[in-house]
Amino acid sequence: MLSRLAEERATGVLTRERGVLYLVEGQVVHAESPATPGLDVLLTTRGALGSDGWWEAVSEAGADRRVGRFLVDSGRLTAGALELCHLGALYDAAFFTLGPSSGPARFRYGVAHWIGPVRPVSVDAVERETLRRRDLLHRIWPEPGTDTEPLVRTGRAVDSALPPRQRTVLDQVDGERTASDISLVLGRPGFHTLVDLRRLAAAGIVTTRSPTITSGPVAAGSGPDESGPGSSGPDGSRAPQEAPATPLSPVSTVVAQAAEAAQASADPDVALLRRLRDALEAL
Repeated sequence: MLSRLAEERATGVLTRERGVLYLVEGQVVHAESPATPGLDVLLTTRGALGSDGWWEAVSEAGADRRVGRFLVDSGRLTAGALELCHLGALYDAAFFTLGPSSGPARFRYGVAHWIGPVRPVSVDAVERETLRRRDLLHRIWPEPGTDTEPLVRTGRAVDSALPPRQRTVLDQVDGERTASDISLVLGRPGFHTLVDLRRLAAAGIVTTRSPTITSGPVAAGSGPDESGPGSSGPDGSRAPQEAPATPLSPVSTVVAQAAEAAQASADPDVALLRRLRDALEAL
C-alpha cells in the first residue's frame, strides 16, 4: 500500500496497528507511534526546548499546521536542530509503524499533521532504513521478545565497563517495564532503547519475564538421541546430557558446565542456554 501511495503522490495519513505515517504528495513528512516518544518529548526532555515554548507554538500555529515553522521563526529552535530532531523522530516512529502487524492498514486522503512541513523523506528511504534497523537488531540478538515483553535482570554481575547509556537503560529494568515504557521514562528514541536492551540480553544481563521454571532431573544417556522425556531445557531445547567417560571436546565441556550451573540453581541462566543452543545449531 505504501509503495502504491508513493506512486500516486498521495496526501493523507496511513494508519497501522502500531503507528501512523503522514504523506504529502507521496513523501513521508511525519510519523508517530505509541511505542516511542514523540517529537515534543524528544525536544523538551533533552533541553532543546522548554515545555512552555512547545505549547506556545502548538497554541499559536497548530490550527494553521505550521508549528515547526513557528518554532524556527520565533527563535526557539534553529532550522537545523528542528530538522535533525524531526528526522530522528520520523525514522524512529516509522520503524515501529511498519513492523509486523496482524491488523489492517487504512489510508485517509487529505489529512495533514499540525507540525507542518519540515523535511519530506521518500518512501524508499523510510523502507530501507526500517529494514536496516531490523537486520541490526537481529544481528545483535535474534530473540525479539525483548522488544515487547516485560523485562527482568538475570542476576549476572554487571561489568564495570558497561557503557553509561546501557547502564541507564538497565537501571529502568524492574520486571514490569517493557522497552517502550523505558523509552518513555527516559525520553529516548525507542529504537535506541531496543539496541541497548538486545545488547544487554546478548550479554546475559537482561531477559524477558517468564513464569518460574521447575527443573527436573536430566535423564542419563550415551548421547543426545537417547534423552528421556524429562530432558527439555527451559527454552524448549534439548537439555545437555550427563558427561560421558571419554574426554570431552571444548564445546561439550562448555555445555556440561552450563548444565551443571542450571541444575544447581532454581533460576537457570536462560539467556546463556539460548546462546549455547544457537552455537551448537550453527556447528
